[in-house]
Amino acid sequence: DDVDRAYFAVFDGHGGVDAANYSATHLHVNVGLHEEIVTNPAEALKCSFQKTDEMFLFKAKREKLRSGTTGVCALIVGNKLHIAWLGDSQVMLVQQGKAVTLMEPHKPERE
Repeated sequence: DDVDRAYFAVFDGHGGVDAANYSATHLHVNVGLHEEIVTNPAEALKCSFQKTDEMFLFKAKREKLRSGTTGVCALIVGNKLHIAWLGDSQVMLVQQGKAVTLMEPHKPERE
């Protein structure tokens, strides 16, 4: 279609780099191939985070890997910004010199 899209992501590995590298390699592919990327980008992000997690868990079990990652992803579709995150990674938007709260990070004490 003729809609401009841009994808940005950061992954912060824990206990090694395997999960972060895997996510960096596969998440954007899962987002791009998701059937709802055009009609519902937020759902495409959510499902793609879950699918990437399941894919890595399968690989980690098979290869006896023991690492994890937090992640934050920004998807710009036209003039809309979609944010998805996992763990305590955060994203900050600065608009006209002022910080705009986009999310509340996941914390162990948060329900």
